[in-house]
Amino acid sequence: MTPLPPTLRFIERDWLSSNQMLFVEPDGATLIDTGYGTRADFTVALVERVLAEVGRAERGLTRLINTHLHSDHCGANAALQRRYHCPTLVPHAEFDAVRRWDEDALTYRATAQVCERFHADGFLSDGDEITLGGMVWRVHAAPGHDPHSLMLHCPEHRLLISADVLWQNGFGIIFPELSGNSGFAEQKAALELIASLDVGTVLPGHGPMFHDVPEALERAFARLAVIADPRRNARNALKALLKFRLLEQQQFDADRLAEELAGASVMTNAAALIGMSLDAAIAWALTELERQGQLRREGSRIFNP
Repeated sequence: MTPLPPTLRFIERDWLSSNQMLFVEPDGATLIDTGYGTRADFTVALVERVLAEVGRAERGLTRLINTHLHSDHCGANAALQRRYHCPTLVPHAEFDAVRRWDEDALTYRATAQVCERFHADGFLSDGDEITLGGMVWRVHAAPGHDPHSLMLHCPEHRLLISADVLWQNGFGIIFPELSGNSGFAEQKAALELIASLDVGTVLPGHGPMFHDVPEALERAFARLAVIADPRRNARNALKALLKFRLLEQQQFDADRLAEELAGASVMTNAAALIGMSLDAAIAWALTELERQGQLRREGSRIFNP
C-alpha cells in the first residue's frame, strides 16, 4: 500500500461535510472542498490545525478549489475566504452562477440546504492541468451525481480525487434524474472513465480513501444497475436528503416538515416520481429510516440516534 505523497493530506469528514484534500505549496497551501456551512467554524479550526502540522500556519491557505458546488462541498468556502483571503476556483459551468449568486441554479433552494455566499475568482474545465503539491493533476468532467462535477487525476502517483462519483461503497444521489434530466448514463460513463485511468488510490468525497479500485467500481456498477430507475432513485434521494437534514439539525418536527420543504423542488419532484404527495413521501421515508435505525421518534419529534 503506497503512502500518500508528503505534500498531500487527506482529511476524512462525515456524511454532512465532504472530505478535504490539503496540498502543501511553496507559498502556502491549496484546499479542495470545504464541508457544510453549519460546520464552517470547525472546518476553519481543522484547516488551521493541519496547516500548523505541515508548517504552513504563517503562510496560510493560498488557494481553494471545489470539485462541485453541492452545499456539503462548499459550505465553508465563505468562512475560509474571510480567514485567508484565498482565491477560489470552481467548475467552469458554475462560475457565472456563483458570480451572480443564483441559488436556484446552484440548487440550494431546491434542496432546502444552506450555503453562505462566497466568491469565485477562476474556474477549472475538463482537460485542464493543474499543479497541486508539486504534482501535475488532470481535470476530468464527471457528470452524473452532479452535471458539473469534476474529478482530478494524478497519473504519476496513480491518485484520483473522485468527489461523489465513486466512494468505496457507492456514489452520490443522481440528482439530474430527479428533474427529468439525464444522469444515469452520465454516471455510467464517469465510472467507465475511472476504469480507464491508472488509479491505485481514490480520495473520495465521503468515506475513507481506498485502494481496492476494481472492487469499488464493481460495486458501483452493480448499484447503478439497481437504482437506474427513476422511482428507485427518487426513493433513495428522499431518504438521503431527510437523513442529511437530520444530521444538520439533529432533531425536527415531522408534522412541520412538509411545510418547511414545500419550496424544495428536488423533494417535491422525488415525491411526484414515486406517485406520492410530499406529505406522504416524507412519512414513507421517515418510516424507512426508522426501520433502518437511522432515526428515533418521540411523538412527532424526530431525533438523530
